[in-house]
Amino acid sequence: MDHDTYPESYISRILRSVKTIALIGASGRDVRPSNIVMKYLLAKGYDVYPVNPGLAGKQVLGRTVYASLADIPVHIDMVDVFRGSDALPGIVDEILALDDRPDVLWTQLTVRNDEAARKAEAAGIEVVMNRCPKIEYGRHSGEIKWNGVNSRMISSKKPLMQKGYQALGIRPQRDRAQDG
Repeated sequence: MDHDTYPESYISRILRSVKTIALIGASGRDVRPSNIVMKYLLAKGYDVYPVNPGLAGKQVLGRTVYASLADIPVHIDMVDVFRGSDALPGIVDEILALDDRPDVLWTQLTVRNDEAARKAEAAGIEVVMNRCPKIEYGRHSGEIKWNGVNSRMISSKKPLMQKGYQALGIRPQRDRAQDG
């Protein structure tokens, strides 16, 4: 896989298929990017499990924090990494040591380690690096387009809204209702 660019279908398929996410490097501080992304993913219907050995057993956004991936009691579809690039080889080793491996390894903006990615991919794990699932979800759902950012055209015209609460998503509403 070329980790400089990803096909839109690749990112979209991952975001649509994932239901459980382990967020490595979770923070209890509401100003930290990991906390903001976790809050967003929870609001979009994902089941997020924060991982941070320093906060193990505590709560972040109402979710119990785990010390390691091996401590999470359910199958994880995706591991989202909020750690430096140098931590990635160890995280891949931790993933490969699991009996029930996740399908996807996703690393946040600026986090990239091609050797670790090759090792994960050789084990059948899909990899996305240097991307934020919050941003990608916003792009694919059309939320960012509301502001003209993803449309390649900025307009003062507001989108046509329908009656009732408006929430964009990448999965059909019935899928999100079944998950909850």
